Order: sequence, then C-alpha cells, then structure tokens
Amino acid sequence: MNLLNNTNGVSRVEGVALPAIADHFGTPCYVYSRAALTAAYACYQAALVGHNARICYAVKANSNIAILNLFARLGAGFDIVSGGELARVIAAGGDPAKVVFSGVAKSRAEMQQALAAGIHCFNVESASELEQLNTVAATMGQRAPVALRVNPNVDPKTHPYISTGLKTAKFGVAFATAKELYRRAHALPNLEVCGIACHIGSQLLDPQPAADAAGKVLELVDSLAAEGIVLEHIDLGGGMGIRYRDEVVLPTADYLAPMLERLAGRQEMLYFEPGRSLVGNAGLLLTRVEVLKHGEEKNFAIVDAAMNDLARPALYDAWHEIVKVGAGGTAQPLQYEIVGPICESGDFLGHDRNLALAEGDLLAILSAGAYGMAMSSNYNTRPRAAEIMVDGEQMHLIRRREEIAQLFALESVLP
Repeated sequence: MNLLNNTNGVSRVEGVALPAIADHFGTPCYVYSRAALTAAYACYQAALVGHNARICYAVKANSNIAILNLFARLGAGFDIVSGGELARVIAAGGDPAKVVFSGVAKSRAEMQQALAAGIHCFNVESASELEQLNTVAATMGQRAPVALRVNPNVDPKTHPYISTGLKTAKFGVAFATAKELYRRAHALPNLEVCGIACHIGSQLLDPQPAADAAGKVLELVDSLAAEGIVLEHIDLGGGMGIRYRDEVVLPTADYLAPMLERLAGRQEMLYFEPGRSLVGNAGLLLTRVEVLKHGEEKNFAIVDAAMNDLARPALYDAWHEIVKVGAGGTAQPLQYEIVGPICESGDFLGHDRNLALAEGDLLAILSAGAYGMAMSSNYNTRPRAAEIMVDGEQMHLIRRREEIAQLFALESVLP
C-alpha cells in the first residue's frame, strides 16, 4: 500500500494530515502507519499458507516497542542480535519462546539472559561461541538449543555493506566446516542441536540467490540426517528488498516462491526473518525547511532533520524519495541539496532534488521505517526524534522526543 495519500492538496498517512502531526508533535519526527505494518505482515502470512512456518521479525530494522507489540499481537516471533533487543521484545509482550538469537559475538551475560528467558534457539556463528555457550549452559544446569548459521558463499547482489553470505563476511560459519561443527555440537552435553540458519544479505530483489542458498542448506541438512543428526527447523533469514526509487520489487509471495519450491515436502519447520520488507515503506521522516541557501553552484535546503536522524544516505549513499507536504506556495522549482545542520559535509538526506520550496515548508522523507530511528544517534548533541503511530484517524506518540538534559544525564565532571 502507498503510505501517503493526498486529499485536497494535503498529504496524509491513513486519515491524519502530516501538517497536523508536525503542529502537534514538532519536527523532525518519524511517522508510521499501523495499517501498512499490518498489511506487510499479512503478505507474508498469505505467502506461507500451507507451510509449517514462523515469521520472526528482525528487531534491528526498527525496535520501537509499539511496533514489536503490534507484530507480537499478529503472532510473530522475533530475530534478535543483542540482550537489549531481547529485553525490548519481552517489554513489548513478545514470547521469548518464539525468539531466535543471532549475532557474531554474544557475551556470556547475554547467553545467560537468553537461557533464563527461555528463547527458542541460539543461531551460533563460530566454533568459539559453541564452546562458550556449552559452558554457560552447564553452569545454569540447562541445555542450550542451537542452530549453526551457515555461510553458503552465495552472492546476494546487493550493497557490499549489507551482503552477509559471502565467505569474506564476518557472519556465520564456513560451509566447508559446518558439518564438523555440527558433530561437535551434537557431542557437547549442554547443547541441543535443533536447526540450521542462513542469511545472505539485505535489500535483496532477485529471489534466485536466496533460493540457491536454500538449496545448499538442504544438502547439508540431508547429509547431517544421514549421520543421525536430525534438525527440527530450517531458518532461511530475511533480506527481501523494498522500493526506494525505481527498483522492481516482486510481491512477497513471488519472492518467496522459489525458496518454498525447493522446500516442498520437507518436514522441518521453516523460519523467515523479514525486517525491512515489513517496516521500511510503512514509515517516513517528517522534517521542516529551516533555511534556503542559494550558492554559486548548488542550492541548499537546510532542514531540521540530519544524518543523526537518518544515517542511510551518508552511510550507504542511499536514495530516499523526498516529497513536499502540501502543494501550496508560489515558489518556482529549483534543484536542491537536501541537507541537515550537522557539521559534516556528509550530512545530506538527498542530492539534486527538484522541488518548489519556501522556508517553513514540510518535507516527507519516504521509505524511512527501516534502519531510520534504529540507527539514529545524538551526534552534535542533538535529541533524537519523536515517533508517531497513525491508526486510522488517530495519532499516537510512541516515543517522546529526547530532551537535551537527558543526553548528558549519565555523565559527570571530575572532582
């Protein structure tokens, strides 16, 4: 579904006008649509009808507890990568028994926390982690449920910073050594081998690499079964991409179809870990033009949002569509650099955007629901933005804007 709709020249999310949100909560702020979040989840549910499958939302994409609570109510499990994310899931009403714990360097304290909470499975990413987890579980008198995250060395055809399945990546265990590590895990007294995991990257548009990775995983699963190591579940990760600019994005069912075809007739439970495809296009960043600055070579629209609010353009040179909220004003269109007030030349939100702007105008930066607020910071001692959930005609504050005093409340001067 399209996040924005226009009625009488006013941009709205569901039934709420964006200027009303700006007036009530200030800018910059993140705005999400409950209907869009629910619709994206429903697409996965529909695609997986007839399969023994679980959708585990990737918390790292957007960890606001209101969003986690919404997905928990819809029946989701959760993919986490830290003890902090586990605490968020529990605070949001999520079921720890539906949690899979990924990540390349889980601390012993995090292992203890997860075991005490009763999570479903640890996705182990190294031989060292395997041994440490066995030791921690022994001290607690428990057996830790484990899967190995296997690196299939499949090129996901995405940005190198979000490619995670090649053998040069820090993630997972090498495919060539996975069988020996499974034998070791099977022999350790305080581990219970229950599955296998694989995740090759993010913002994937071509379904074939994920299907190829699934094929390699199945070969390993069957080879292990022949040795008496029978796995209960297959976790194929997430990574399905979204449309930011002009990408051709398949419907969810079509993207999953090649993987599900490979998995037809399998007895193992299937796990999928979508993040961006659930929340990315369900959110936007609302910002206001503070200053228009016309230079010799470039025109700058300096807005009150910045790279600390949305890091993706500075980090990945990522494109986000930027639209003017409302059609009013008499300004002529010009080509603008959309930039923030931070003291970095890399503080930009969009290059070369053709917009008719006046100071005070509102802009909506689209496709910002994933890796927006989750990656934000307090650089330049800037309070992080408020977050708003729209539900029909209602708008709900789901995170207050930070206050400056909070940013140094944990600090102290020397005596």
